[in-house]
Amino acid sequence: MSTQSQAEEAIVSSFHETEHDGGKDEEEKAEDHSFSMSNFLWHGGSAWDAWFSCSSNQVAQVLLTLPYSFSQLGMVSGIVFQIFYGLVGSWTAYLISVLYIEYRSRKEKEGVSFKNHVIQWFEVLDGLLGPYWKAMGLAFNCTFLLFGSVIQLIACASNIYYINDHLDKRTWTYIFGACCATTVFIPSFHNYRIWSFLGLGMTTYTAWYLTAASLAHGQVADVQHTGPKKLVLYFTGATNILYTFGGHAVTVEIMHAMWKPQKFKYIYLVATLYVFTLTIPSASAVYWAFGDQLLNHSNAFSLLPKTGWRDTAVILMLIHQFITFGFASTPLYFVWEKVIGMHDTRSMCLRALARLPVVIPIWFLAIIFPFFGPINSAVGALLVSFTVYIIPALAHMLTYRKASARQNAAEKPPFFLPSWAAMYAINTFIVIWVLIVGFGFGGWASVTNFVRQVDTFGLFAKCYQCKPPPAKHPPAAAPPPQY
Repeated sequence: MSTQSQAEEAIVSSFHETEHDGGKDEEEKAEDHSFSMSNFLWHGGSAWDAWFSCSSNQVAQVLLTLPYSFSQLGMVSGIVFQIFYGLVGSWTAYLISVLYIEYRSRKEKEGVSFKNHVIQWFEVLDGLLGPYWKAMGLAFNCTFLLFGSVIQLIACASNIYYINDHLDKRTWTYIFGACCATTVFIPSFHNYRIWSFLGLGMTTYTAWYLTAASLAHGQVADVQHTGPKKLVLYFTGATNILYTFGGHAVTVEIMHAMWKPQKFKYIYLVATLYVFTLTIPSASAVYWAFGDQLLNHSNAFSLLPKTGWRDTAVILMLIHQFITFGFASTPLYFVWEKVIGMHDTRSMCLRALARLPVVIPIWFLAIIFPFFGPINSAVGALLVSFTVYIIPALAHMLTYRKASARQNAAEKPPFFLPSWAAMYAINTFIVIWVLIVGFGFGGWASVTNFVRQVDTFGLFAKCYQCKPPPAKHPPAAAPPPQY
């Protein structure tokens, strides 16, 4: 039997012992896997569950900012960048899955048990490459997930404002911050089955609503499609798309929740192909209809007429953003639990209480920086470029730099690229491209654009990109008295 097959069998056979099951005995485990409504809705670990999680997590509020990116990039560049970064993101997600399998197989050969412990990306880097890589992975991943959660809160406030503008966006951020804090009660990604399924349905509806509503609306009078106009805008739009297809900072946690993690290898690619059917038509249609108006409207909802269909899309996106907040914040909860020694605690109420301090800085940052579109680009350039693209590619090359490591690898190169040299060539290209175009030009452009938003609207902006209140006409002067 090959080394790869042995490693896969070891992972499959040990999964139910190492899954986050609270140390249940065999009788309880058998009970858990029998059919019940609770298991059907709550306990998900199949390849389908992972696909729903990846697809749902990839397109949340970004769906509403992609038309804004198209106005910065132009139609052709917008579509090309989506396809390019979608494929690159699928490749690095594949690399992360390979490194997870490698780490887990090595540790299980050493007799390490992961009972009541969720493996995370920084632990994979630590086990394969050492403490410096652990520190780098932890810093980038946690910061990215922190701002990913912040973006969901900003998006919630931005969206609900288009249904109810009696409260400003900052007040709505306070309200949704409290609502999203309830995610502290969701134990792990193993419990996101129904949420992932619903979330993908919600984004599918919203994407096709944007497409249909834009085509039905038609082009606005004197519509202009002048993008790309400036380098700053061009690279800002490009990094927002880089961020769109860089949603796999939670890949390891999703894999760990699977019954057979080795099946994850191509799930992210299939999820990305489905996401293309949502993002490309919707962004293209909205940009076709509104053109350069999108340069000052980072949320696509702001340009579409108020109808029952639009309000339904807004409500569904609000629910989905709550789910995505949970996706982004749950790994942060795990890290915090491990820091304070609460990760092995069986009581979910105690763990929820311990998680609450994580929500407070997320809430606060969302109130300070309520810039919907620009913050996506800044996070993409400064954080996603390393977390999702550069670090996985470098880590894979260094892990298998020795001939002995390649010979004993738990996962060999894929069938469509059976050469280690070709894998190194692709990884090197990704590192160089993302470092120069994503982090370099993208970082310069997105930070410049972000600073402009701060200068224009200020920190703690009460209502970012809201319509100005109608001018109040002074009362007519009283007629002079008649004598």
